[in-house]
Amino acid sequence: MKRTLSVEALFTNPSLKGRNSVFPVSLHPSTPIFVLLLRMIQKLLEKALRLEFLTAEEGVTLFREAPTAALMFVGDQLRQKHVPGKKVTWIIDRNSNTTNVCVANCKFCNFYRRPGHPESYITTLDEYKIKIEEMFALGGEQLLLQGGHHPELGLDYYTQLFRDLKMEYPQLKLHALGPPEIAHICQLDQLSHDTVLQTLNEAGLDSLPGAGAEILNDRVRRLISKGKCGSQEWLDIMRAAHRTGLTTSATMMFGHIETLMERMEHLVDIRRVQAEKPDGAVGFLAFIPWPFMDDGTLLKKLKRARNQCTSDEYIRMIALSRIMLPNIKHIQASWLTVGKQTAQVCLHAGADDMGSIMIEENVVSAAGAPFRFTANGIQQAIRDAGYTPQLRDQQYAERQLPKQIQQQVLDRETMIID
Repeated sequence: MKRTLSVEALFTNPSLKGRNSVFPVSLHPSTPIFVLLLRMIQKLLEKALRLEFLTAEEGVTLFREAPTAALMFVGDQLRQKHVPGKKVTWIIDRNSNTTNVCVANCKFCNFYRRPGHPESYITTLDEYKIKIEEMFALGGEQLLLQGGHHPELGLDYYTQLFRDLKMEYPQLKLHALGPPEIAHICQLDQLSHDTVLQTLNEAGLDSLPGAGAEILNDRVRRLISKGKCGSQEWLDIMRAAHRTGLTTSATMMFGHIETLMERMEHLVDIRRVQAEKPDGAVGFLAFIPWPFMDDGTLLKKLKRARNQCTSDEYIRMIALSRIMLPNIKHIQASWLTVGKQTAQVCLHAGADDMGSIMIEENVVSAAGAPFRFTANGIQQAIRDAGYTPQLRDQQYAERQLPKQIQQQVLDRETMIID
């Protein structure tokens, strides 16, 4: 039987009222203010279902006023428009780091070390070989390669690294760097975004992650990541990547010092860049929001922010991401930061992808993200949520699960393994 939208039923159902609704139990559905609010929210949700662009103000209204059940329902309906069926995708890759030396001084990052620090490093080619061969044995084919803003690593370093890796492993996919690192290279070498991206693409860069977006608002960025590129440059680099023909992703780290309006403006900015992509370009393949992880961070020590994002808030943000971004096909649930159960619910709220098992991840984990999946574990989590797991590559093309695949061995004393 075809499901039909009844937002009013979601608002007035006694089993939902007071639990999934922001309305107090004492507010009766017949009161004029309830009726007006109901009509407004229903109008906005119907607009979203027509794949129309909602304003940032309308996004804030939905986040503040719409019941979670209504947002989930619409998010799921939109997911079915973009990605019909019961398949949920996932990927096997390794998130390795070129260097931990960084001069950006982000207040939410525990990973970086200043130049000259005794714990600083630059990963060697021999070390990459070990990491890549381990990844191949675990069924992966892609290296997600990122690092800090090293003051001595410019375009020549990265082009040589990419060429060396591709010469040694022609089948390797490089999903590498991100807009802040591109901006850093451009500044070091006094080159344009287009020149740097084109040169890296020719050297072996396959796709550009949406790293370092945080919140695309310069008030926020001055307070938490002053040393990184500004919001406009981040967006401009993505425009240049799309002109180059690179596929990209977009992200948002929320739940620190930003306002709800700044979150929604972030989504509108991402949507605008996607709408501007050249004909024939894919642009942003996916959007991935995750909550700020605060364990041991300077941002928490300065008492400016703590991670207070609940499961309900994260699920609502997944649904709003799907609602606000009708021109981006894939929405990914960040199990790494919210855990298995919340991510499973997100699959019913607009998310169609569970991301990577992350054979290696050092940055977000350093701020307190303890969750981990094996290849078997992530597939079982998807099945338990009522979906069919489908291995993919970075371009979201389906892959067959390798016949000979080792299961990752994880540290159960320090990690939460599913």
